[in-house]
Amino acid sequence: MNRQTPSYTFCKEERLCSNKQIDLLFTRGQSFIAYPLRVVYMLRSGDDIPRVAILASVSKKKFKRAVKRNRVKRLIRENYRLNKSEFQAVAHALGQSVDIAFLYLKDELPDFHEIEKAILKAAAVLKQRTVTENRKKEA
Repeated sequence: MNRQTPSYTFCKEERLCSNKQIDLLFTRGQSFIAYPLRVVYMLRSGDDIPRVAILASVSKKKFKRAVKRNRVKRLIRENYRLNKSEFQAVAHALGQSVDIAFLYLKDELPDFHEIEKAILKAAAVLKQRTVTENRKKEA
């Protein structure tokens, strides 16, 4: 069998750091809600290898303490890291890179499973939306 085991790393290339890319994502990106997350995504062509880059954000208005905001962001990143093969499959199927922002909406601290459920739902919705968009473009 020549199957590759999924990589559970989260390297610098998978983080959305560039202010230009972030601004572009929020101005031109599309969004949907996988409660308690709002997902903003944008497809980008032009890269040699399709990749996925993410950003996790938590409102300072809802969580005053940085410790709590950082905990939520850490949970989002960890769940993405464990389930990133779902998102990478979308990028490889389309042959395009995908930039994704996860925005936490709820007022209460989440647990691991709540975020995991939202991340998996986001992957499924993203897959469905991008495939239908791609079919419309081909037709």
